[in-house]
Amino acid sequence: MTDSEDRAQQADVTRRMLCFLNAPVAAYCRLRGVLPAPGAVRVAIRAGDQAHTQDFLYEIPNGTVASYSIPGLLRTVLTGPQLYSSSDVGEVMGMTLLRLRPQEITPDPDPDPEPEQGRVLAVVHALAGADGDENPFLVGFLMHGRGLLRLYVQRRDGAGIVGADIRLTETPATGLIASLPALVEEEQYRRPALDDPHCDVLADLTDWPWGGAGPNGSSSDPTRW
Repeated sequence: MTDSEDRAQQADVTRRMLCFLNAPVAAYCRLRGVLPAPGAVRVAIRAGDQAHTQDFLYEIPNGTVASYSIPGLLRTVLTGPQLYSSSDVGEVMGMTLLRLRPQEITPDPDPDPEPEQGRVLAVVHALAGADGDENPFLVGFLMHGRGLLRLYVQRRDGAGIVGADIRLTETPATGLIASLPALVEEEQYRRPALDDPHCDVLADLTDWPWGGAGPNGSSSDPTRW
């Protein structure tokens, strides 16, 4: 990757890891920082309880794993035994440096799920920077129900606010986020905002794009978008 792509990935990983400043990455494992390195990103973790802790620096080569998969990769590494060759172990700034080879790490078949707050943060970050006529403007959000997120977005014509309900998943709904400006304008997804005074209309996108029936009984076609 080019230097600009490296910087973009570094910034993306930094944003995605922010939620772990207030929640453990895994049991007894806390985020200490996200550091840039040549061709890689390094995530600093403090492991252990208050009496006995050790600091680790996990190096992940750029381009080997998607940014949104890094929290899950770290949980796999932190919760199961891993083998490292001598060339993959070092010391930096008083921390044990461990160079990861993501392609050789077997995902945990039953990993700890990413905290809901982390998935919300990924969606909000993706939308918060959107501006211009071709994107909705995010003006609020609400976690409600089980794994549901309501996004309050400004309509493109400025005629009111839409409350768009989406379902949080382990894999970020990047396609849904990219399509959101168009989807909130589609009549088939709309229903009255009878119980929410914070928006003018609701858009039910909880089944998009998996072919579920929309609020008016219409079927959403996963190939349409």
